[in-house]
Amino acid sequence: MRVLFINNDGGGFANRIEIVDGMTVGQLFADRLPHGRPEDYLIRVNRQPTSGDAVLQPEDRISITPTKIEGATRFTAQERSFRGRELKFDDPKPTFHVLLAAQLAFSSRCAQ
Repeated sequence: MRVLFINNDGGGFANRIEIVDGMTVGQLFADRLPHGRPEDYLIRVNRQPTSGDAVLQPEDRISITPTKIEGATRFTAQERSFRGRELKFDDPKPTFHVLLAAQLAFSSRCAQ
């Protein structure tokens, strides 16, 4: 059976893949991300959070997104200020501009 597998780990990609009938979300995770721990990822089926024992169905959309980014660090209040705007790092869905500002702040911190 075919499903859409969206892996947002690293560079990220999306592919239609063949899996065996009766495969669970946990089995797919172990097969596709053997280095990962499920508790470090947000795993969704058809855009809904799911459990590892959920059985996949034909044409399901499975997305796996890391909840932690390696190399993340705490910023000072000054570093969080970007063009007079306070950056919120606790936002579960930061915008591109917030992420870019964080990257710029981190880069300038490393250059000093």
